Amino acid sequence: MPTESTFLLAGLFLLLVAAGWALGRFGERDEQDEVAPPINTDYLKGLNFLLNEQTDQALEHFLKMVRVDDKTIETHFALGSLFRRRGEVDRAIRIHQNIIARPDLAAEQRDLALLSLAKDYLRAGLLDRAEKMFVRLAEGSRHQVEALERLCRIYEQEREWQRAIDCSQKLEILSGKSLALQIAHYYCELAEKSALAKDYPAARAFVKKAQSGRPRTFRGALTRANIARETGDFKLALKLYHRVMDESNYLITEALPRMVDIHREEGTVEQLQKTLQAMLDKLPESGKDVAYTAIVNNIGGIAVIDDCVEHYMLNEPTLLEFVDLRQFAAGDDGARKMALDRVRAALSKMAAATPRYQCHECGFSSQRLLWQCPSCKNWETQRPFTRVQFDTLLQRSAATA
Repeated sequence: MPTESTFLLAGLFLLLVAAGWALGRFGERDEQDEVAPPINTDYLKGLNFLLNEQTDQALEHFLKMVRVDDKTIETHFALGSLFRRRGEVDRAIRIHQNIIARPDLAAEQRDLALLSLAKDYLRAGLLDRAEKMFVRLAEGSRHQVEALERLCRIYEQEREWQRAIDCSQKLEILSGKSLALQIAHYYCELAEKSALAKDYPAARAFVKKAQSGRPRTFRGALTRANIARETGDFKLALKLYHRVMDESNYLITEALPRMVDIHREEGTVEQLQKTLQAMLDKLPESGKDVAYTAIVNNIGGIAVIDDCVEHYMLNEPTLLEFVDLRQFAAGDDGARKMALDRVRAALSKMAAATPRYQCHECGFSSQRLLWQCPSCKNWETQRPFTRVQFDTLLQRSAATA
């Protein structure tokens, strides 16, 4: 039975029939006003191929039958776009190559055909071919801005960060739009890559570029702190982590576990407690972030953090629907501690099976912090949850019941 997409193609052919008839009926005539030619039966043959699900034969027939000229080129573009949207990029590629092959094609139409073909290659995953096309278009065509935007995406996917920087800087000039945050993240990617290779001088230089003359990205400060930690400069690392937490509550989930590790290694947990208490006195609402971070990372044994976790558990409305912890809070210290520890361990286990971060632009969620959202491709849009996602767990339980 013919599919919906088949009828779309058939409709396109019927449009060709109507267009051909109209051109013959109302187009230019000679002085003797000749009679319009009859509808070409080849159109009906192509339509028959489509209705019988013989798409390949229909395409071959169409390419042979319809000469690419000023009257049919828009139809070729429409058909190629339709095939690409359907995922049949091999057919879209053939159509756009057929357009480009025309020797007398106008420059504007050639650029549009190149852009369409580049999109076909991109949809097919042929990044190298798409890149060559977009580079050509970015050198001065009317599609220069779109080509540069596409190139940035390709370089992001290929993790060619220096090329992405160069491309974005050109795009800033042409579009008049600031891409400062995007470029800063590219430099941070280079910094993290250098740090992974133990090239710390290069890593520091890239972080400096990320934060030089641009709006500050919290990733730059966090990356700098991580470099200091890896090189054994714990004093600087702690200073930077503390600054990160002061300026951005949402990065407590990233900074606090690293601070705990350093203070435990250095034997300075008391100093950490004073630092956290000062932060909580200044920003009491950050207690829930500390609690959530401690739960998902299974951090315990530090009084100020344990207090935050206990307060969270005793005031989490969804949790109280299942376990009435308040009755244990009034009991003896031993039973109270045992009950709270058991619930806390269960929460840590539950949190490990649910997303921790969510993009505030598109809603994409993940277990770890992703600086670029894989769904909407925006930078620095993910934020941590501040509570265990009981709703997700309940939905999973209902689905498996």
